[in-house]
Amino acid sequence: MIEALIFDCDGVLVDTERDGHRVAFNTAFRACGLSLEWSVERYGALLSTAGGKERLRRHFDETETWPVPPGRREDFVRRIHETKTRLFMDLIGTGGLPLRPGVAALIGDAIAAGLPLAVCSTSDRRAVQTIVDTLLGPNVAPHMAVFAGDMVAAKKPDPAVYLMASQSLGVAPRNCLAIEDSRIGLAAAVAAGMRCIVTRSAYTVNEDMAGADLVLDSLDGFTLSDCAHVMANAR
Repeated sequence: MIEALIFDCDGVLVDTERDGHRVAFNTAFRACGLSLEWSVERYGALLSTAGGKERLRRHFDETETWPVPPGRREDFVRRIHETKTRLFMDLIGTGGLPLRPGVAALIGDAIAAGLPLAVCSTSDRRAVQTIVDTLLGPNVAPHMAVFAGDMVAAKKPDPAVYLMASQSLGVAPRNCLAIEDSRIGLAAAVAAGMRCIVTRSAYTVNEDMAGADLVLDSLDGFTLSDCAHVMANAR
């Protein structure tokens, strides 16, 4: 049976990657004095690495364009990422990025049914909480526990964030249903022992989602009864 419903954040609640995180990174680069801009294609390639600071390190390693010596690289990455996070939260605060179709209705059904809810993300906790508070709103936010990449030692595809959520909610992983949008997130949920639905996002439409219990283009029209059906017929 389904005892908890757990959502990824970026790409599931809201399609933030291309027009949210990428835009905030590019603005942060300019604010930090860098003549760097990530194209839609470049950011899409970097998404195979989970976590914003990790993507920064990967980019500079791959392009061999570190603007600072080795001893200053971690401070450099942290400064860019902190700037980016602030800019991203400002962007979310404008309400310019809408929830993906079906998200609000499914969450509303789960709250009405008394089902525990959570978000499990690789992003910074402040950014995730801002999305929950701003886009889901004050009537939903208290019902949505937030577990983020900076709360665990290893990010997705490691299952740590999902295992933390399971333990905190007091629900066995096998009774949790995760909703993801990426291969990395799917791998994390499956490794945690959870069932997983994938709702493809703009950047993940061509990823191999083998191992998912169900793959959808969106959650539009998808109900809590449909979630229960997935659990009842899981692999």
